[in-house]
Amino acid sequence: QVQLVESGGGLVQAGDSLRLSCAASGRTFSSYAMGWFRQAPGKERELVASISRSGATTAYADSVKGRFTISRDNTKNTVYLQMNSLKPEDTAVYYCAADPRHFMSPRLAREESGYWGQGTQVTVSS
Repeated sequence: QVQLVESGGGLVQAGDSLRLSCAASGRTFSSYAMGWFRQAPGKERELVASISRSGATTAYADSVKGRFTISRDNTKNTVYLQMNSLKPEDTAVYYCAADPRHFMSPRLAREESGYWGQGTQVTVSS
C-alpha cells in the first residue's frame, strides 16, 4: 500500500499564496499518477490538479487554471501544489491522491479506488 501525508494548509487572506506538500511512502512513487482533490462542506470531492507519472503532463480544473501549479519530485517521493491568488471559494479540505494508471481519473473518489491522504484544511478569508 501507498501512504500519503499532506501538509502546508492554513488560514490566509484572499490574494495570498500557499504551497501544499504530499509525502508518499513506498518505492514505486513514480508508478502512480498523482492529483489534488478538494472538498468543501456540502459539496462533492472534485479534482483540482493532476500530474502524470513522469511529471511531463499536467491538467487543471478551469476554476484554478492559471493560479495553481502541480509538480512532483520523484527522487523525494513528494508532490506539490503551489496555490497563488487564493480566493474564498478555494476554501476546502485538500486531499492528495495516487492513481496507478498513467493519468489521474477525475472519478477516483466516486470509484472508491486509489490511495488517499488524510487531507489538509485550506481557509481563505475575504
